Amino acid sequence: MKFISEFRDSVLIQKTADEIRRLTSGTGRTFRIMEVCGGHTHAIYRFGLKDVLPKEIEMIHGPGCPVCVLPEARIDAGLELVRHEGVIMTMFGDMMRVPGKYGTPLDMKAKGADIRMVYSPMDALTIAQKNPDKHVVFFAIGFETTAPATALSLIMAKKQHLTNFSIFCNHIIIAPPLRALLDFPDLRLDGFIGPGHVSTIIGCKPYEFISAEYGKPVVVSGFEPLDLMQSIMMCVRQLIEGRCEVENQYGRAVLWDGNSRALAALEEVFDERNSFEWRGLGFIPHSGWKIRDEYAEFDAEKRFSVIETSVEINSEAACGDVLRGLKKPHDCPLFGTVCTPENPVGALMVSSEGACSAYHQYGQRLHEIEIPSNFKLQEETVV
Repeated sequence: MKFISEFRDSVLIQKTADEIRRLTSGTGRTFRIMEVCGGHTHAIYRFGLKDVLPKEIEMIHGPGCPVCVLPEARIDAGLELVRHEGVIMTMFGDMMRVPGKYGTPLDMKAKGADIRMVYSPMDALTIAQKNPDKHVVFFAIGFETTAPATALSLIMAKKQHLTNFSIFCNHIIIAPPLRALLDFPDLRLDGFIGPGHVSTIIGCKPYEFISAEYGKPVVVSGFEPLDLMQSIMMCVRQLIEGRCEVENQYGRAVLWDGNSRALAALEEVFDERNSFEWRGLGFIPHSGWKIRDEYAEFDAEKRFSVIETSVEINSEAACGDVLRGLKKPHDCPLFGTVCTPENPVGALMVSSEGACSAYHQYGQRLHEIEIPSNFKLQEETVV
């Protein structure tokens, strides 16, 4: 996509809001729609879309942030690896401030641990190539969006016969937690705004069970304000018309069947785990990836015999209820007082895609965020 200004056109945004208002007016009901992805949550608040949506629309924030749903036990197990002599731990930047029992990775780095921020697993692979006397571990995290890059790094490591590189795999799969959410008896949802980034890899077909088995519409959405407004309109229109389908609003980036080459890389390197623990959701069957036996020499869990231990969680924190859409961030007694971006109690406040972070960053000044009528964004190239 070369230009994005048309997706921030205030006139089109207002027209879409008017259409949503027309559709919902007089229905006497509230339309509860979950935006699965944390990037969507931040976009909704960053652009002030909450203010232009009618009162009949209630947006529910889903578990679509991989940092937020990673349980404390996995974080601590990964950071335990850096205590082994000669280990360099590498990870994405949004993991650097997630607290564990040893403090955050930044705290550990300040105390002398060799922990480095990287932008991709390929960066970690390069560090391993340049440090043959060290063992480099990449703390892999993310949905199917980032998993192909991890898979390709392992394929390259195997071809290069690297012996000092491994992956601590925490990649997760988007469909199983959505099924788990829908099976919660106290969760009331009418429809979903599907995650755009994940869908560029897996396509739209994996969401068909939501409409076929649960009778809920799904609209895969982009991340610009007009993308989200159009997706909400499409979802509402399905609900008004009594339809439940999977629709693709993000057609400029998402193919119905996904990215075949990326999916092939996932198939070569990863297997599904029998179950994987999600913060706030518990253990969900077949919801995480593990490294196949063919690549076992690059599996940090096997190389270092990783053992997870139980972690005591702050009983006042409402992270789990927020992740399940049962509470808003401001319903948590710790929000904005004990738990802040400077002193996060949970990953929902740490992560750049966390719902609590979005509320804290934008929620106190929603009335100040408006899209001016003459708003224009400079043309730019998006890679």
